[in-house]
Amino acid sequence: MRLITGTTEFETTEATAISLGKFDGLHMGHQLLVNRILKKKEEGLKALIFTFDFGDRPMLLLPEERRALLKKWGVDCLIECPFVESLAHMEAEDFVREILVKRLHVKYLAVGTDFHFGHNRKGSYQLLEAMQEECGFEVEVVEKACYDGEEISSTRIRRELEQGHMELVNQLLGYNFSVTGEVLHGRQIGRTLGLPTTNLLPDPGKLLPPNGVYATRTRIADEIFEGITNIGHKPTVGAEPRRGVETFLFDLDRNLYGDVITVNFYGFERPERKFESLEALKARIEQDVIWGREYFR
Repeated sequence: MRLITGTTEFETTEATAISLGKFDGLHMGHQLLVNRILKKKEEGLKALIFTFDFGDRPMLLLPEERRALLKKWGVDCLIECPFVESLAHMEAEDFVREILVKRLHVKYLAVGTDFHFGHNRKGSYQLLEAMQEECGFEVEVVEKACYDGEEISSTRIRRELEQGHMELVNQLLGYNFSVTGEVLHGRQIGRTLGLPTTNLLPDPGKLLPPNGVYATRTRIADEIFEGITNIGHKPTVGAEPRRGVETFLFDLDRNLYGDVITVNFYGFERPERKFESLEALKARIEQDVIWGREYFR
C-alpha cells in the first residue's frame, strides 16, 4: 500500500475509487465504504482512502494500526492529509475539481449520508451528485450501518469503550479492540507473587477503556495466549504516573522483554482498586485468573 502522509503535495497517475472521511476506528460502517472501493479494483481502479489528519484527541486506532488494517484489506493508497489553513478554507467545489479530479483522477466515490467537506462543511453528497456528470465520476451514497437499532459511529463506540463494554465495542468495530506495544521491564511484583506479567505503556494517542481487569487474548508473533489484563496505575504497589497495560498469560512463562505484542480485549471483570497488602492483591488476582479461564471456556 502506498502511504502519503504529512504533506499536501500529493498526486496519483492512475484512475481511482475513493472514499473520504475521518475513519476513526475503521468500524463496521467504515468497512461498508472500504468494501465499495475495493470492489472497483475489478474495474481497474486503484482503491484510495483519503483522510484528514486532525491530530486533536486520542483515537480508537493509532495511525499505524489504521494503516496496517487498510493494507491487510487490500487498499492501494492511503492519504493522511494535514488539515492546513489553505484546505480548511477551500470551497467544496474547488476541492472536488482541484484535488479529487485533477490530482487524484477520481472515477468513483463512496461516501456516507452524513459526509461533509470544504469550507464551513458546505460540501455534501448532494453536491457530489450534482457535479458527477460534469467531472466524469460516479458517486455512491452508502447508508449508515446499524446494530441493535442504532447507527454505528465512532462516537457510539467511544461511548461504549469508555464504559468498558468490550463485547459491544468489538461487535461495532467488526474486530477486537487491541493495544500493541513493546514488552517493558516492570518492578517484577507479579513474578514475586508467582504471577509473572507483561507490561506495556500504550501510546498516549490511543483511547483506552476504563481502568480495571479484562479477559484478553495476546498475540506474540504467530501464537495466541489467553490471559487477564489490568489497565491502570497499579495503586497497590505505589501508583505509576502513566496508565499501563499489564497482562498475566495463563499458559506462558518466558522472557518477552523487547518483544512487540498485541493484547486483544474481550470482556470487563472489575475496576482497578488499591488493596491493603500484596497478599490481598495476590488473592484477588487468583480469583481474576479463575474468572478469566471461565470466560474463555
